[in-house]
Amino acid sequence: MTSSIAWKLVRRLIGQILLSIVLGILSFGLLIVVLEQVSQGFYGFRSMAHSLLRTFGTVPVYVMGSFCFFLLFMVLLNWRRFRYIQEISESVEHIAQGNFNDEIPVRQNNEVKLLAENMNLLVGRLKWSMEEERKAERSKNELVTNVSHDLRTPLTSIIGYLGLIDQDRYRDEIELRHYVQIAHAKAQRLNSLINDLFEYTRMSGGNLPLRNTHVNLVELMNQLLEHYRLPLEEAGMQGHLHTDTGAIRVWADPDKLVRIFENLLANAMTYGRDGGKVDIRLRVEAGHAVSEVINYGEPIPAGDLPYLFDRFYRVDKSRTGNERGSGLGLAIAKGLVEKHGGSIRAASDDRCTLFEVRFPLMSEIRRE
Repeated sequence: MTSSIAWKLVRRLIGQILLSIVLGILSFGLLIVVLEQVSQGFYGFRSMAHSLLRTFGTVPVYVMGSFCFFLLFMVLLNWRRFRYIQEISESVEHIAQGNFNDEIPVRQNNEVKLLAENMNLLVGRLKWSMEEERKAERSKNELVTNVSHDLRTPLTSIIGYLGLIDQDRYRDEIELRHYVQIAHAKAQRLNSLINDLFEYTRMSGGNLPLRNTHVNLVELMNQLLEHYRLPLEEAGMQGHLHTDTGAIRVWADPDKLVRIFENLLANAMTYGRDGGKVDIRLRVEAGHAVSEVINYGEPIPAGDLPYLFDRFYRVDKSRTGNERGSGLGLAIAKGLVEKHGGSIRAASDDRCTLFEVRFPLMSEIRRE
């Protein structure tokens, strides 16, 4: 690209030089003819002209005259470009003062136009980069605010109940054990919040390496449901796996896959316990392994669906009487799915709430 522009400039310059030389010679010759005709009755002028020719010679005078016209035509041929370059320079100076919404005018069909377009592209990208930096700063501030609020709530309870215990402000051992149990539960929640935050920040910063291997999703889901059998029973729910095949293989980090589906199951147990069950459906579709985690609790309002995977976003608490989650579970799940080259979406209606996760099959990855 740079070489092409350089050659265009060289060809244009050579063409302008040749054209200016020809026009300079012709113009000076025409000037001589005109002066000869006009000065017929002016003997003093003709005498001075002949004296000049005798002193310097005909050829040098003709060369100098043609050279002056050559310079004049070179300036005229490039005048529009010079003015355009001045306009670009003034526009760049104006933008450099912070007026990033302005643009450099794009005119003429030459290399300077390409320079103006590239500078507009540079300004556009700089503006986008500044906007992204502002968003990142706002996002960081929101993160600090949300984290401070979420961590302060259980921490305040822990300090409060431990303070009652330290001051012996309990009636008997039963009340003491009750205070200890509450403090322990709040400490567990605090630990869960910190772990979620740590994992989310690692994932957002790109510091979460994947240790991919061959994973059979059917086997992994069976193990996960067996592991969650007691928590599901405590929530008054049952888990069922539905699939037509014994093996659906993907190339993924098994620990991260477990984390994804643990988050989806935890979400189902929090918001779908009224339905009494969780269904996990596995199938192969269009070169992808498709996993669906379905609960039958209250539907998610349509206005909330686009924001479910945003960090710290929580659906209206009226959907559940349980303590809220960290607001990071679904954001972590989405980040981990996308890190594996997959996709995740949510749908909800009066019948059920569905989270669909898609991963490329092993065969498709090898083909690529």
